[in-house]
Amino acid sequence: MFAPERQQVILDRARGAGRVDVLTLSMDLDVTPETIRRDLTALESRRLLRRTHGGAVPVERLDFEPRLADREGLHLDEKRRIAAAALGELPAEGAVLLDAGTSIAALAQLIPDDRELTIVTYGLPVAILLADRRNLTVHVIGGRIRGRTLAGVDDWAQRALSEVFVDVAFVGTNGVSVGRGLTTPDRAEAAVKRAMISAARRTVVLADHSKFQADHFARFGDLAEVDVLITDTALDADLVAEVETAGPKVVQA
Repeated sequence: MFAPERQQVILDRARGAGRVDVLTLSMDLDVTPETIRRDLTALESRRLLRRTHGGAVPVERLDFEPRLADREGLHLDEKRRIAAAALGELPAEGAVLLDAGTSIAALAQLIPDDRELTIVTYGLPVAILLADRRNLTVHVIGGRIRGRTLAGVDDWAQRALSEVFVDVAFVGTNGVSVGRGLTTPDRAEAAVKRAMISAARRTVVLADHSKFQADHFARFGDLAEVDVLITDTALDADLVAEVETAGPKVVQA
């Protein structure tokens, strides 16, 4: 197993269990403790883990949040498959809301030019990806720009969303769980996500498997408010059944 693959395994375990320890990882992955410590240091330098005595915890558990650039390369294949599946929820015409975040940016890259759509987004990278597409009318929600996500938040953004109504909202999330619903580390961004859900006829959530069973500081929606949740095939079948019982149809790509 190469170092990037091993580090992804370590990160997934930390997010799933809430913490990892050096000795257990060393035995399970059949490498020396020194190798695991180097992996933990590398993940901490990318702001994905925080080192603790004998191990590490994911930054999400401490209400920290990786920057957009640090998340762009994570689960890239899964995000591309999720984005391709999300195209099936895109109307032929009308208006849609696009959240900020890397999964939504992957969807934005795939939106075809032959759709006459009005796109509303509060994510600057998403707006830039779509700004020169023919047949698309792009509106950017203003507000204070969060450095970690490059998203416009606070009252200005919420007021603008209260004045629109769209066919579908495509929403990203940092955490999905049956008990707590949809969560994200930042309260200001959670408020905008809530406003997006309220402004849409249908809500489609895009979330790779690493987001499940993770609860973050700010809650912004119930699973019952979600029409479709698109994830990847690594999600356990029992968990898929639990999520569907809570409300949304689950699509695995």
